Order: sequence, then C-alpha cells, then structure tokens
Amino acid sequence: MTQTNTKQVLYDIIFGTESPAGKLFDLILIYAILISVGAVMLDSTEWGANNLSGVLPTIEWIFTILFTVEYVVRIYCSPKPLVYVRSPYGIIDLISFLPSYISLFVTGASYFAVLRLLRVLRIFRVLRLVSFLSESTLLTRSLWQARRKIFLFFYFVLILATIIGAFMYLIEGPENGYDSIPMGIYATIVTITTVGYGDITPQTPLGQALAVFTMLLGYSIIAVPTGILTAELSQEIHKDRITRVCPNCNRSGHESDARYCKFCGSEFPH
Repeated sequence: MTQTNTKQVLYDIIFGTESPAGKLFDLILIYAILISVGAVMLDSTEWGANNLSGVLPTIEWIFTILFTVEYVVRIYCSPKPLVYVRSPYGIIDLISFLPSYISLFVTGASYFAVLRLLRVLRIFRVLRLVSFLSESTLLTRSLWQARRKIFLFFYFVLILATIIGAFMYLIEGPENGYDSIPMGIYATIVTITTVGYGDITPQTPLGQALAVFTMLLGYSIIAVPTGILTAELSQEIHKDRITRVCPNCNRSGHESDARYCKFCGSEFPH
C-alpha cells in the first residue's frame, strides 16, 4: 500500500463517519474520552485519591498517549494539516491531552483534562444529528462575530463597577466590610449580576440607596448582551440560507450544492 493510499484509508477512518470503520472509530473515541474524564474526576475525590492513587494516574497517561498519537495521525492524514490544526476541532483535540504534559511541571494541571469532554461534540456527526451540529455551529459563529461588541460592553460594565465600588468603599468603609476598593468592586459586580451572596452588604442608608440603584441598573444591563447576540444570530441565520457551512472547520462561503469544503477539504454530510 502506497503512502497516498495509507493516508486516504486513515482519513476515511479518522475523519469520515460514513464508513463502518469511521463510525466505530468515533464511537470508541467517545467512550475513551468519557472513561478518561471519569478517571480524572474520580482522582479528585478523597476516596479515589486514597484507594486508587496508583491506578487512576496510569489510566490517565494511557489515554493521554493514545490521544497524542491520534492527534499526530490526524495531522498526518489531513489534506491540509495547518487548516486542521487551526480549526476549532484541531484546537480542542490539542488541549485534550496537553494538560497532562503540563502537569509534569505545574501541579494540578492534569485536572484540566476534563476539557476533552468538548470532543464528545463529534457524537452529533456519528449519530447523523447534523441539524444539531449545524445549530451549535451557528451559535458559535454568532458568538465569535459578536465578540468585539460584547467585549466593549463588559469593558463599560467594569468601568462602571469600579466607579460604584469606589463610592461604596468611601461610603461604607472597612467597619462594614468594605476594606478596599477591590472589595467594593466585587460587591458591586455581585449586586449588578443579581447573584446576592450576602457575604458583604451595605449598612448605611446612603450605601443602601446606592445598592438599590446598582440593582436596578443590573436588570437593565443584563438585557444588552442578549440583544447583541440575537442580532448576530439573525445575521448568521440569513447567511446560512444563502451559503453552506463546513461542519469541520466552521467556515462559510460554500455554494448550497457543494460537496467538499474549499478550505479544509472535508466532505459535507448528505
């Protein structure tokens, strides 16, 4: 078997979901992800740390090595390796095993391996739930398009919380729990988001009046990101009616009857 044929066979198994081998590979991959994440979660419990301290880390490293090999093979057989590496799936595949290697230098980093649960999103393609995958892709693209507006909004909220927090510090003072401006900012953000932990509350009439204003302001502020995301979502839905989006790299601009992605070469589901 030539190198080209080997790449094609590996591509059909690893990236494809139409063939029996491709479906089996994805299902095995999903089960492996669930088992490995379960091992990480169990290792964080007192019972797991005391009774399975030698078994769970071994299981985690076995899966880490398997996921590393799988990632390398994906790059090897991908028609456009750099496109795959930069795609959302490629980034998720990378961070699924990277925390285990970082844990060799940073204690506790291995617990971030739970991020590999994001890879289970492939189950939508395995089970032919393409409509669900398209909806999640649509939402992801909408969030990405609205990122600058949402960032600007949160920047404004942070400035506002800083100003109100400073006033709360001046009004209440350390004797009422507001021992610094950062503590005042924390209490303001808790009030704006209507969380209400209750660990710090204003005691003076002026401070309570400012807190009431902050609460009312919080209700009006919460609606802003929703409106921004709704507007972007509406635009992306309109784009989807005109063009087709690749489920692998999430890039749009394809004709409605296109069979392959012009960016990463992946085959579109029928």
